Amino acid sequence: MLLLSFIALMFALIAQEARACIINITSVNFGSYDLFSSAALKSTGNIYMNCPIGVEYTIGLSAGSGTFEQREMSSGTHTLNYNLYTAANREFVWYDNTTSGATVSGSGTGSSVNHVAYGRIPPHQNVPAGSYSDTITVVITF
Repeated sequence: MLLLSFIALMFALIAQEARACIINITSVNFGSYDLFSSAALKSTGNIYMNCPIGVEYTIGLSAGSGTFEQREMSSGTHTLNYNLYTAANREFVWYDNTTSGATVSGSGTGSSVNHVAYGRIPPHQNVPAGSYSDTITVVITF
């Protein structure tokens, strides 16, 4: 059984206007990937938004190194396909704020609101062991 070591997505943040919001982000960490497993590897990350009451916002995610249809993590010249979704059923891919795909919206409550990024790596990808990563930019639109 070949297992891949630490796999994580790092989030960078770009906000158009701070609007006095506090934003905390935890990366999606997939852990070890077993290329012989028949099951997809799933994990989650979090985007915590703490905005004043009534501040409306939309959260978009960049495509990273791949496309919205198939994001890619890399280790040197090797790539591992994955994607990020807006809901636990992983039906809708999370897009950025400039395209017509799914995003996540919210409204400030005066306390921290968690928005979960649901990650999935498809099974049976024949990749060598390594530390695979990608950088996703989080775009907050107010």
